[in-house]
Amino acid sequence: MPGTRAQAERFADLFGAVYLAFHRRDAPRSELSGASRAVLTHLALAGPLTVGEATSHLKRAQSVVSEIVDRLESHGLLERETDPDDRRRTLVWLTDAGHELLRDDRRVLSAEHLERAVAALPAAQVEAMLGGLAELIDRARPTTAPAASPPPLTQGENHELDAHL
Repeated sequence: MPGTRAQAERFADLFGAVYLAFHRRDAPRSELSGASRAVLTHLALAGPLTVGEATSHLKRAQSVVSEIVDRLESHGLLERETDPDDRRRTLVWLTDAGHELLRDDRRVLSAEHLERAVAALPAAQVEAMLGGLAELIDRARPTTAPAASPPPLTQGENHELDAHL
């Protein structure tokens, strides 16, 4: 029976092969600019914010963030709502369409290609594979409780924002 290191390396090889076999090649992930993606991603992580708070978090001029928010709102991806705790404040939050676009934008594998391949497998094998992957992901999670605050934008997301501003 192979050792754990060999199994981990085999999984890494298979993961790379799965990525190459099922990577989305159909179209660009989305029409989002890097700046719009950064705003949507930050709101998804941080929750509803005022434009001023988003400005501070993203370290950008309020006029720039406000313009991005206005554009995303006009496309139905964001909406403004009154803060239930302070009716003087207006919060910006993702609409269902904004959540869906962000989820689709993050998807790197083609669901259509995967569906065809999965359909050719016995149901029990598919369930075992999905259960095993879910368990593997659970084992990779830290055992300590995550910090209460959302993670900051990654360097790549900040770089994308910088590149488009």
